[in-house]
Amino acid sequence: MGISIEQVEHIARLARLGLSDEEKVLYTGQLSKILEYIEKLNELDTSGVEPTSHVVQLSNVMREDVPKESLPLEEALRNAPDRKGPFYRVPPIIE
Repeated sequence: MGISIEQVEHIARLARLGLSDEEKVLYTGQLSKILEYIEKLNELDTSGVEPTSHVVQLSNVMREDVPKESLPLEEALRNAPDRKGPFYRVPPIIE
């Protein structure tokens, strides 16, 4: 299954891309090869294969949640562009 130049032009129009004639020919060939490869993959029997979200088994990659000392107040507010006492000042969002 190939793709036509008209289809490439349609996709480019949807993506708001301006393509030259050479690019249209180039992308037509490249997209056709991609679709041919997908068709080959569709021929595979995957009836006994469970769906997965990752090809490699992952375990929890987060660190343990261990309580520890928090950042000192002055260090936390050191780069605040505007502060009032021990608080960050932000512009009002409700009038």
